Amino acid sequence: MADHILVEKTEGVAIITMNRPEQLNAMNRRLNAELHEAVKHMNADDEVGCIVITGAGKRAFSAGGDIHEQREDDRKYTQAELDARTAVRTRGSYEIGASPKPTIGMINGLAYGGAGVLASSLDMRVGCEHASFRFLAAAYGRINSTWTLPNQVGWPIAKELLFSARVVEAEEAHRIGLLNHLVPCDQLRAKTMWLATMIAKNRREAVMGVKALLLLDMGCDLEQQWANERDYTTNVVRGAKAESAFPEFIARHGRPLS
Repeated sequence: MADHILVEKTEGVAIITMNRPEQLNAMNRRLNAELHEAVKHMNADDEVGCIVITGAGKRAFSAGGDIHEQREDDRKYTQAELDARTAVRTRGSYEIGASPKPTIGMINGLAYGGAGVLASSLDMRVGCEHASFRFLAAAYGRINSTWTLPNQVGWPIAKELLFSARVVEAEEAHRIGLLNHLVPCDQLRAKTMWLATMIAKNRREAVMGVKALLLLDMGCDLEQQWANERDYTTNVVRGAKAESAFPEFIARHGRPLS
């Protein structure tokens, strides 16, 4: 049974909530697997016409990857085993991005690191004033979001955000198109559901056909973009391990490795 996510269905919309609020909904292996499985089930559910993904609590959509788990994994597994695990995790991320049904991120707080990848892989995002993004892989010796962010904000803005790893606050996110809508936090669910139910009420085959064609018409399809990133980060510039990637976080929040 899933315990790191919650799933609710209403008015043809599936709302999937990442549910680790005490950890700012950090995306550990279990949450990633449960989220991927939930999206797969909603794609197969004829009652669902639109999928919304959000985070529990008021502080975070998600703080990104679970650094404590990554640190433990770096000690326990060989590089080949780590590569295999990363391939499974990022394949799940790709399959969420390539979901045949429309997806909306309900961005209730920060979306950093891996959560920025997730948020930018979705079709649309609705945020409140607490929403913020940070595509910070380059700051800790990794590479991601090359196959997601340019499709949302275009190359020049994507380059700036990926190269600099700076924080993007809600108003700027709305201005550059990373947020489709920006509303006060107490209106976030209502605005998201306004959009999601409007989509869900349309003919499913038409909406899904529009999405399929939009993906097909990109110069390089989404899977190839994802595959290019995986090949590069496996065979050319491998991502830094947790101990060297996050020294300041570990100094503040580290716990002894068993």
